[in-house]
Amino acid sequence: MNSHARGDGIPNIRENRLPRHFYQRDTLIVVRELLGKILVRRFEGELLSGRIVETEAYIGEDDPACHAARGLTPRTRPMFGPPGKAYVYFIYGMYYCLNAVTEREGFPAAVLIRALEPLAGIETMSARRGSPRPTNLTNGPGKLCQAMAIDKSLNETSLQGEDLYILDGPTLAAETIGSSPRIGIKVGTENPWRFFEKANPFVSK
Repeated sequence: MNSHARGDGIPNIRENRLPRHFYQRDTLIVVRELLGKILVRRFEGELLSGRIVETEAYIGEDDPACHAARGLTPRTRPMFGPPGKAYVYFIYGMYYCLNAVTEREGFPAAVLIRALEPLAGIETMSARRGSPRPTNLTNGPGKLCQAMAIDKSLNETSLQGEDLYILDGPTLAAETIGSSPRIGIKVGTENPWRFFEKANPFVSK
């Protein structure tokens, strides 16, 4: 758990929400530096939180795995918008996925939040996931959205808001970060743009 956190896993400093300029940078910097930060969801009066342990970068219209490769559409509009907002989409007719929009407005890029280490609200997450195992609650992008009640209603909302936000946390040492090609995609697999905390049991399989 973050050494600056209270017993419920939520740091006690409102001002440490990541500011917009954190996201307004090269996506390959943001995708690494989001590791170790804390995602917080306010749901029905309860705070659910988890430490980010796995991320993936999607960058520009030239990236065949990026939704923006199809250009500006109603679905991809959030990626072309201002940085520091949520891009939430629905896949396989079953799951939502959460991304943090990055870089300058007008350039489509985002970081997919792939896995969390649960901190607060674990009982609620377990009930929503129908699983008692902590390592099976948030070890995948669809799982974490289900566990934390993240859906399309949060699309294009600010990541400095009241219902969904990301808090600062210690930067991980370079030697503790692993990387690989992105997974769960059929194109763009040559780019090693998936990053994760090594040996963390909450990383997706």
